[in-house]
Amino acid sequence: MQRKIYPSDITREQFEKIRPMIESARKKTKPRTIDLYDVFCALLYLLKSGCQWRMLPSDFPQWKLVYYYFTVWSRKANRNTPSILEEVFKKNGHRRTFEKWQELQNEFGYR
Repeated sequence: MQRKIYPSDITREQFEKIRPMIESARKKTKPRTIDLYDVFCALLYLLKSGCQWRMLPSDFPQWKLVYYYFTVWSRKANRNTPSILEEVFKKNGHRRTFEKWQELQNEFGYR
């Protein structure tokens, strides 16, 4: 089943440019059963709409899975290195999304 398209979504072509960065955050232990594009678009929806995790539309992956990937992609090796999300948002020119991500990061103490 295909999910609804949201204004916060990026195109598949844009996602393919950042896919290697996104996939590098996790060791490859077994094949993924979810589409990281949908997870990333859910995260963009959350950041752009300001909704709560549990209020993500039901056609996105479950909020717990999106939150899991948010925590993985938000990790920093140390204080001086950017997280994967920081690199992705800067690379794609999503300045406002990056600023909202920083607010969310501060709220949950990911610094």
